[in-house]
Amino acid sequence: MTNRRLARIVVGCFVAYHRNVPMLVQIMMWYFALPSLLPVGAQLWINQFNGEFLYSVIAIGLCMAAYVSEDIRSGLRAIPHGQFEASRALGLSYIRSMRFVILPQAMRIAVPPLINHTVLLFKNTSLAMAIGVAELTYATRQIENYTFRTFEAYFLASAWYLALSLALMGAGALLARHYRIPGSK
Repeated sequence: MTNRRLARIVVGCFVAYHRNVPMLVQIMMWYFALPSLLPVGAQLWINQFNGEFLYSVIAIGLCMAAYVSEDIRSGLRAIPHGQFEASRALGLSYIRSMRFVILPQAMRIAVPPLINHTVLLFKNTSLAMAIGVAELTYATRQIENYTFRTFEAYFLASAWYLALSLALMGAGALLARHYRIPGSK
């Protein structure tokens, strides 16, 4: 979206990496590989604040940022350039043109994929269990190990994931309806 070639290359590489490398590999890289590049003091300082959680948040956050950036970019690219030119012809600055004309239209287009990626983000947090983050799947496994009731534990976890995902999708549908383009179905 920018005319700066270096910025396009850097962002393009960032997006390509995070969209094409499995999230589990990225979580493992952040947890096992990258800390080894830090000084020992920095490693100890990070690990005293639940390093597993921090590294999983960074890995999942960066991965989802790549997806969200593409959603917003596609929304912006869908707006005809004439809209921007018309807003500038009316005397709006670049910032005001983006804020009042371009972004509201782009967000209407970007909301449905953003909702899908929000649900995907929720489901992908279960991958953090691989490095010991105590989330729903991890807790389910602990319950299963203590009670030996595998079916019940995973059935309950599946029901929780389903209920929360459906709630997110329902909220997203309301949001999409609110931002729907007038005259569209």
